[in-house]
Amino acid sequence: MTDHLNRSNEMREEPWSPEEFGVLERYNPERRGRRRRRVAGGTMSGELPLHINIEEPRWDQSTFVGRASHFFTVTDPRNVLLTDEQLENAKRIVHDYRQGVVPPGLTENELWRAKYVYESAFHPDTGEKMILIGRMSAQVPMNMTITGCMMTFYRTTPAVLFWQWINQSFNAIVNYTNRSGDAPLTMSELGTAYVSATTGAVATALGLNALTKHVSPLIGRFVPFAAVAAANCINIPLMRQRELKAGIPVTDDNGNRLGESANAAQQAISQVVVSRILMAAPGMAIPPFIMNTLEKKAFLKRFPWLSAPIQVGLVGFCLVFATPLCCALFPQKSSMSVTGLEAELRAKIQESHPELQRVYFNKGL
Repeated sequence: MTDHLNRSNEMREEPWSPEEFGVLERYNPERRGRRRRRVAGGTMSGELPLHINIEEPRWDQSTFVGRASHFFTVTDPRNVLLTDEQLENAKRIVHDYRQGVVPPGLTENELWRAKYVYESAFHPDTGEKMILIGRMSAQVPMNMTITGCMMTFYRTTPAVLFWQWINQSFNAIVNYTNRSGDAPLTMSELGTAYVSATTGAVATALGLNALTKHVSPLIGRFVPFAAVAAANCINIPLMRQRELKAGIPVTDDNGNRLGESANAAQQAISQVVVSRILMAAPGMAIPPFIMNTLEKKAFLKRFPWLSAPIQVGLVGFCLVFATPLCCALFPQKSSMSVTGLEAELRAKIQESHPELQRVYFNKGL
């Protein structure tokens, strides 16, 4: 069994095949009328084994390479194109497998594909289907468009105001969608957080833009990145302020819930802020140098309208790699020492689990 689990968690180098994408339709019990079999304590001949641990990522999360492999799959932009029917089928396959129900002919690769499709669309703590543009699979197409436009139209105040508002509105949706924990925000809290975060981010961008009016055009191109970095420090904590007040769920290494910790929330949000700033860096730092050179060429002087599409394409190319690599900087299942928790929760855990040294929590994305 150990050898099988090790093989299951080896890095998958090739992309998902069209056949594996098709598994979400082939195992639709309503359309195919397939008879599913319950297996108790083992498998029937040719049946998929039941000891594959789909509660954890397929790849070793203690290494950066393993986490990167995991997030390249999680942020796959093709997941945005999946229909509700395909998402529900993936959910059904995962839930059935957890209950010991295996559709005939289901392969291990198809099971892992269903798991990642399911997790790309459903929140890990609440189980709710996430807003489409807030999912991590939408990060590349959404961010390449918004960031490309921010870096193209940065010279006038109205343009800065509009695109920073669009960007921070999108960030607010992403931050809410990928929050940690299962405590819902009220509409009042959500509205206050959105207005505060967006206002602070836009004001930051306008202030930086005013300071750089008399510097070289190349330096001016970096204003959007500086604004985004500063805004992330404002937007993410504000959109997740309930976690800082009420705490996020912490568990032992077996997933048993031990309580809620605001200290864990602080660590989680700090890690996400760092990841988001570094995620934006390549797409907002490399293209300015390229565009500054290209705009001096006769080609772009003759066809200036190509500036925005080229900028968007360059940003998109950077984000395809930066998004999963920066998500992988910290483990999704983050941890902290029991001694770092609040005194009351620490005392409770030390009384009920005296041998426990570390607690675990979902840091969000």
